[in-house]
Amino acid sequence: VQLQASGGGLVQAGGSLRLSCVASGFNFEDYAIGWFRQAPGKEREGVLCISTSGGTYYGDHVEGRFTISRDNAKNTVYLQMNSLKPEDTAVYYCAAEPGCWTWSGYWGRGTLVTVSS
Repeated sequence: VQLQASGGGLVQAGGSLRLSCVASGFNFEDYAIGWFRQAPGKEREGVLCISTSGGTYYGDHVEGRFTISRDNAKNTVYLQMNSLKPEDTAVYYCAAEPGCWTWSGYWGRGTLVTVSS
């Protein structure tokens, strides 16, 4: 089982990034895929999740600047982040969950997003 997050980097405030999460080793269509993030010194928090049926669910700390989509043919989920703010700086992780926000299942290594002011 493997989930590989990529697409992080350094961006100026107001800019955009698109993160990708590529999965392998399990039946991708059977899992919700969630994006989480952890800023230095803070707890990990949920960002966005997409269910097996394509429903999307926002975490408590993210408003509509971010969107999520999945391509089951490519075993990939995307996180489009627009109007980035310095407080979005964190390591972003993707996880394959039995359902959104169960915080269980398979986790991948993160990708670092740094937003400069």
